Amino acid sequence: MIKVSNLTKQYKRNTAVSDLSFTVNQGDVYGFLGQNGAGKSTTIRMLLTLITPTSGNIEIFGMNLQENRTDILRQIGAVVEKPDVYKYLSAYENVSLFARMSGIKVSDKLIKNQLEVVGLADRSKDIVTTFSQGMKQRLGIAIALVHNPKLIILDEPTNGLDPQGIADVRNLILSLSNEMGKTVVVSSHLLSEIEQVASRLLIIDKGKKLVEGSTQELLDPAQTMIELDTADNIAALDKLAQSEWATALQPERNGKLLLKMHKNNIPELHKGLVALDIAVISLQPRHSLEDYFLQITTTNQHVPTFAN
Repeated sequence: MIKVSNLTKQYKRNTAVSDLSFTVNQGDVYGFLGQNGAGKSTTIRMLLTLITPTSGNIEIFGMNLQENRTDILRQIGAVVEKPDVYKYLSAYENVSLFARMSGIKVSDKLIKNQLEVVGLADRSKDIVTTFSQGMKQRLGIAIALVHNPKLIILDEPTNGLDPQGIADVRNLILSLSNEMGKTVVVSSHLLSEIEQVASRLLIIDKGKKLVEGSTQELLDPAQTMIELDTADNIAALDKLAQSEWATALQPERNGKLLLKMHKNNIPELHKGLVALDIAVISLQPRHSLEDYFLQITTTNQHVPTFAN
């Protein structure tokens, strides 16, 4: 669906996106992750031709974006950050208006169906000023779906939402994929939310790709991180460095020892710590997307050391 090759965007001395390459396959819920300022929104704006790349190539649906802009954009629905809707019109009127602006012949049935998809059928006649931010977000997605696009691009769709609004958008993304067969690209810095919906992931930092792959691959149980705190981390580090667990040691995080291993080896680690006479305060397995993200984006990449 999308093939991005060596994409770069520079603003004078600032490089927002640097030599970025990735692919999105048909049917993916593709999680596009990075901290604020990592280059996610810049990349999405280039995918939607809102800004022009400095260099690189973008293909969507097997066509060059620059050469086939109109044909490609007709098949894409997008919500970039907060949806720009008419606040003093009803939900129904907003969908109808945007559909007609896009040159789509709309019927009452089509509009009601789109509002049903996003869970706003019972509020279709209410004006948007009465909506919560989460409802406005879902209305924006309804508008993005009205022309039945092949590809949906959502840029930070849960920004500023309360927990219920976040859950509503999450369930909607799953419905778009599982029930409607859409390919969805979702950018976010809310890692716990992306972990629940994404089938594949791209993580970028400072405009550069760090890793890309399936959620299952990236959260491999063989790559479980163990965060260990002891009564004396300096002595514990010295003992572990001379033991069978030396190869499992990782760069420190938050002043604690860190080891990487298969989760099935954790019981043996418990026994090993006892045998080494290490007084354990806490031992916590970390195997979430957030932990993985922190692991690969940390700037603290030196050999573990601890101050007295």
